[in-house]
Formats: sequence, structure tokens, C-alpha cells
Amino acid sequence: MEYIHALKRPGSRAHHRSLALATLCLAVLIAQVDTAVVNLAVRPIGEAFSAGIGALQWVVDGYNLVYAVMLLSGGLLADLKGRRLVFMAGAAIFTAASLVCAFSPTIGVLIAARATAGLGAALLMPSSLAILRVMWPDPVERGRVLGIWAACNGLAMAIGPTLGGLLLHAFGWPSIFLVVVPIGLAALILAGRFIPESADPHGRDFDAGAQGLGAAALGGLAFAAIEMREAPRIALGAVLLAVISLVLFIAVERRRGRSALVPLDIFENRVFRGAVVATAGMTFGMYGALFLLPLFWQEAGQLSPTMAGLALMPMAAVFVLVSPFSGFLGRRLGMPAMTGGGVVIIGCGLLSIAAGSHHPSILPAEIGLALTGLGMGMATGPLMGQAVGAVASARAGTASALINVARMVGATVGVAILGSLYAGLGGGPAGLAGAMTMGGLVQISAAAIAWRAAAFAKIRRPPDRF
Repeated sequence: MEYIHALKRPGSRAHHRSLALATLCLAVLIAQVDTAVVNLAVRPIGEAFSAGIGALQWVVDGYNLVYAVMLLSGGLLADLKGRRLVFMAGAAIFTAASLVCAFSPTIGVLIAARATAGLGAALLMPSSLAILRVMWPDPVERGRVLGIWAACNGLAMAIGPTLGGLLLHAFGWPSIFLVVVPIGLAALILAGRFIPESADPHGRDFDAGAQGLGAAALGGLAFAAIEMREAPRIALGAVLLAVISLVLFIAVERRRGRSALVPLDIFENRVFRGAVVATAGMTFGMYGALFLLPLFWQEAGQLSPTMAGLALMPMAAVFVLVSPFSGFLGRRLGMPAMTGGGVVIIGCGLLSIAAGSHHPSILPAEIGLALTGLGMGMATGPLMGQAVGAVASARAGTASALINVARMVGATVGVAILGSLYAGLGGGPAGLAGAMTMGGLVQISAAAIAWRAAAFAKIRRPPDRF
């Protein structure tokens, strides 16, 4: 039976809902502004430290990797120890790590600080989504709130590149990390006042062995993808480590049953399973594009860092405009059209970027970015809503962790594989065309899974035991 602790309210939950939502949205802004500005600053950071593309990928993937592998523990800790407590811990760690990033003396220190920021995000994001699931139990109302929450991804993409480009031009790359510090402090302070505490420790404990195996599996996969071109033998060893770790992880979790870090019976829920797979596919190509396009434009001498940030605006602007209405559109068009159709549109956007890679103007890429933003605005909120709505609120932290694991695994592997493909094809127009074509095809494959999961959700209510 689901068990939720008595809420420790500073006042009525209804009275504070709007301020609580604003606080949860700040968590999204923290994580996504950071990602957006770091992608833009890859070239200046490389020049500052004389770093190659492999090290620069780790500046991006060091964050993504730790974020992905620690999300499982972040979600479980939120359910066990308190969702507000874990949210506040994540905000504090992220803010402190960002300060270290800004004053890093070497590329190694920067990568380590980025990894620590990933730990903060891994505590922050699943607790944010879990709090939303608990505070808004009604599916219709939650769909509206999720649309607003997801729109902050697009808002961060709009703010991040533009502000980041201006900061890079005026103050240099350290300033892009300092910009998230006041947002983190605001989230930390507001959470203590306006977010109620909730937890569900019944029959569960921390699964350290499974966490280590999960980290080895995800870490081995990402490391192999990054090193496959420069060190294929080492990459093969990393793949073997990942496979062995995954097999052992499943065995450990099956033995622990419902007290596991990841209760495997949650994947018997077809709606949840489909949302997870579709989300991973969605972010694979999208994050690859965010990594490669600014790098391509700057290497080709087409755009400065500031202009590259502005050139990413069509995706962010369309995402922000569409996402708040995703709940309403889902009721009108149906969830299969929103999730499956949205991911197809993202794929078409990436294929448009690939088709225009040799074009002297950036117009084809701008069209592709706008299509990508449209698809993200349609699909992001509904996919998150399907995942957390498919399970009981007692498992909100675990479900939100898993959907964020899927999102970040897709992002990490997408940056790694598409970045390696770009470099392997010699960069330039040929490299961009090959990477974006692969990303687009992955999106279209994920769309079929998203469509089937959403269609199944219409005819079957998930059992409470999940």
C-alpha cells in the first residue's frame, strides 16, 4: 500500500502551489541553462586549455554521465529521505560545483567539477518531477502543469545560448558557469519555504551494490562511444564491462524484488516502458544537434559564439510556445499524435539539417531547428506525464528518476556517438550530414514506440502495484 509521510507545510499547500511550481521550474532552468551554455562554449574552452575534441566531449559528457548514473540513487533517495530535502541538496551541490567550474585552472579540474554538477542535477531533477507528481495528483491538472514545467527546457535553450554568447564575448568562458549560481540559490531558498515534504520509505532501502553496477554499465557504454574512434580496443573492453555489469545489475535487482534500486516489475508496465524508450530516442538526436551545430558553425567560420547562440533560437522559441499547450493539445489530438507525432517531427528536423549541411546559408538548419522545437514541445511533457502517471505516487521518485535516466542516457550516448561520427567523417559538412542523418533515423524509430505506448495507455489503466 502506498504510504506518504505527513507533509511538513510552512502553510497551506493550495496557497503555495504557484510558488512551488515556480521553484520546480527553476530546477529545470538550472540544469538546462547549464547544458545550453556549455555546448556553446565548447570551442572557447578548447582554445583556452588547448584541448582536443575528446576532452571537450568529456566536458559535456562528464556532466551527462554522472547525471545519468546517479539519477537512480537520486530518485530512490527522494522517495526514502524526503523529496524536498533531496531537491535542496541537489540545488546546493549544483551551485557549489558551478563556482568551481568558473575558476577551474585546468581542463581536468573543469571536467571533475562538471561531473560534480551532474551529481547535483541527479538529485535535483527526479525530486522535482516527483514533487510535481505528488502535489498534482489529478491527471488533467498535472498535464497542464507538466506542460509549463517542460516549457522551461525551451526557455533555458532560449536564454542559455543568447545570454551565454553575450557573456562569452564580454567576460570569457568562466562567466557561463557563474550565471546559474543565482538561479541555484533562489531554488534552494524558495524550496525551503514553499515545497511540502513527502517521502515513502516503506519496504525499501539504499541499494549500493546495484548503484555501482548501474554506474559501471552506463559509464562503460558512454566511454566506449567516446573512445571508439581513437582507441577501439579500449572501447571494446568498455562495452564488455557495460554488458557484464548490466547482466549482474538485472540479477541483483531481480533478487531484491520490490526493495530494489530499480524494481524490475515497473517495466512490466507497457506504458511506462514505451515512454522510457521513446524518451531516450528523442534526446539522442536532439542533444547531438545541440553539441554539433555550434561547433560546426564556428569551425566553418560562419558564426561567432554569440551569433551561434542566436542561431539556436528557433528551436527554443517554438518549444517554449508549444509546450505549455501540450496538455490541451493532447486532449484534442490524442496522446499518440503528441508523443509519436512529436518525435517524428524532431526526426524530420534533424534530416533537414543534414540535407542543408552543404548549403552556404544556415537557413536549412534554422528550418530544421524550428521543426525540432515543435516536436519537442509536443512530446516532452506528454512523455514525462505518461511515465510518472503510469505508477503510484509512492514510486514517484523512482519513476521520475528512470525517465530522466532515459533522457540523459539518450543525450550522453547521442553526444558521444554522433560526435564520434562527425569526427570520423572529417567534420565539416560531410560530418554534420552523416551525424544528423543517423540522429533523424533514430528519432523516427523511437516515434513508433512512442505511438504504440500512448495508444496502449488509452485502453489500459496501470495497476496500483507499480
